[in-house]
Amino acid sequence: MSDKEFSRLNVLLDLQARRITVDDAAQLMGLRRRQVFRMLRDFRDRGPASVASRKRGRTSNNKTPVAVRELTMELVRNRYADFGPTLAAEKLAELHSCFVSRETLRKWMIEDGLWVDRARRLPSVHQPRNRRERIGELVQIDGSKHYWFENRGPETTLIAYIDDATSQILHAAFVASESTLDYLRETRRYIETHGRPIAFYSDKHAIFRVNKREASTGSGMTQFGRALFELNIDIICANSPQAKGRVERCFGTLQDRLVKELRLAKVSDREAANAFLPRFLEDYNARFGRPARAAQNAHRAVEESMVMDDVFAWKEQRTVTHNLTIQYDKVMFLLEPTEVTRPLARKRVTIIDYPDGRLAIRYKGLDLPYRMFDRLQRVNQAAIVENKRLGEVLSYIAARQAEVSAMRSKKAPRRRGQSERHMFKVN
Repeated sequence: MSDKEFSRLNVLLDLQARRITVDDAAQLMGLRRRQVFRMLRDFRDRGPASVASRKRGRTSNNKTPVAVRELTMELVRNRYADFGPTLAAEKLAELHSCFVSRETLRKWMIEDGLWVDRARRLPSVHQPRNRRERIGELVQIDGSKHYWFENRGPETTLIAYIDDATSQILHAAFVASESTLDYLRETRRYIETHGRPIAFYSDKHAIFRVNKREASTGSGMTQFGRALFELNIDIICANSPQAKGRVERCFGTLQDRLVKELRLAKVSDREAANAFLPRFLEDYNARFGRPARAAQNAHRAVEESMVMDDVFAWKEQRTVTHNLTIQYDKVMFLLEPTEVTRPLARKRVTIIDYPDGRLAIRYKGLDLPYRMFDRLQRVNQAAIVENKRLGEVLSYIAARQAEVSAMRSKKAPRRRGQSERHMFKVN
């Protein structure tokens, strides 16, 4: 019997012994007087068994016939044994006109051993892997958006470069958000300090890889991937957060220790925090770093032929019109008609947008002279913004609205992650 049935049995026993009235029994059981009299009559005739439901142990009137179940499971075993219940139910209805609900099919597949209930599945196993032997062989990179300054400042992002062999933080910086230009700038600082590692290890963020399978144009690399390709550095994307556990665990430690250290140092903005980081990282690496198994350093020096300004700039391809004009970032550029530029109609040129605001238009290694014509009058009112960059985009929108209100005009486009832009110069 259930607890409810035992409770009703106790009430009927008290009523039978005249310890309570019919009205009291009706109130205790939540029934009407007529129902109480009926239950009391059944109790006198059949005893305590009258309290239990007579449907218990009997086949439901709505139960699917056994023949239908056997036919359905025969189809599943022969054709859809490795299908999930939802997809198998769709295929049964679509291809065999066998309309069985997915929950019924799920129960049948569990009973026949073709499906394992989620509650009974074994937990995912993430086996540890050995560290790399040399420093600079594999560097894990990631960003953590957090209230690093607690209530003293805005939410900001910390980008960190963790060496896999030593667990040392080789470079870190506070930035507004995880943007391509921020990663390009900080990666350049890392390389200028330590040299070129063999590979970076990251998540599957769109900064590091092209996530659109249907993309049919382009080189198949992001701006960050293109810069690493020019530097002969590979980038590897982890399939799960556990795979890059060193940087994930590092952020867990930093969100505890670094936040408190910033509080003690009374740091409440990104500039002061970036100035504070080198001293903190030196102590952090001394406490939590470990020596590499091999003494050799895998970092490589930057070759003299590599122009770092060009490598870590934003590069895009554009087609020159018959009028020798190019549109880029809501700005129209006019090439100066010379002997070099006149044959370039319908040719592809490279726009090189430097983080400091400079811009170059290049064709086969030659910078072309140009001037700006006009800002295109287009406003994207429905831009798609990733969740982790929403805060910075809103700040950018607020600043842009303030500029419009003040009727101040700018002669150059702005990019998130760039420093204050300067006016373009005619080459």
